Amino acid sequence: MCSGGFAKCLGISLMPLAIVCVLCNILLFFPGGKSVESGHITQQVWYFGGILGSGVLMIFPALVFLGLKNNDCCGCCGNESCGRRFAMLSSILFAAVGVVGAGYSVIVSAVAINHGPQCLVRFNDTYEQWSYPFSNGDYLSNTTAWSKICLEPAGVVSWHLSLFSVLLVMGLIQMALCAVQVVNGLLGCLCGDCCGGSDGA
Repeated sequence: MCSGGFAKCLGISLMPLAIVCVLCNILLFFPGGKSVESGHITQQVWYFGGILGSGVLMIFPALVFLGLKNNDCCGCCGNESCGRRFAMLSSILFAAVGVVGAGYSVIVSAVAINHGPQCLVRFNDTYEQWSYPFSNGDYLSNTTAWSKICLEPAGVVSWHLSLFSVLLVMGLIQMALCAVQVVNGLLGCLCGDCCGGSDGA
């Protein structure tokens, strides 16, 4: 497969991943599927890892990758393939942007999973307060304590873990796809659009 066609496949793969990440980040603003005050939303949600990192910053490389197959730049210095080679080289820069964006989302998600959600907690059976009861990160294996410790919103821990886990996995996949395009872009720049064939193929 030509490098331009392969880049298009990567772009097609990145688009739905970016949409899923944006939706996950939006859903995190409704912990447990419920509307709460902005001050009661987990802090890491406001870092917009899924919206900015794996979402907006991933749209640009995805669109660039999609357009590489149909790049018909007139070339330079009488060399028709020059434009295509330059396009493949520029795609490496956009792939790097994608890696940075996805990496940001992965870091935010990992921190959020380790930190746990913000929820309403009862202290010493005397008073209730919104806090982060799982901030030491040892709650993942103790699922029975989730509903006992977090009174509201109901199901907030599983909601938090599920969505941030999806963001983490999607971010890792996006990083891998963008890293693949870095290699593909280098090959396309060195060999032309099709290694072992004509550049115009």
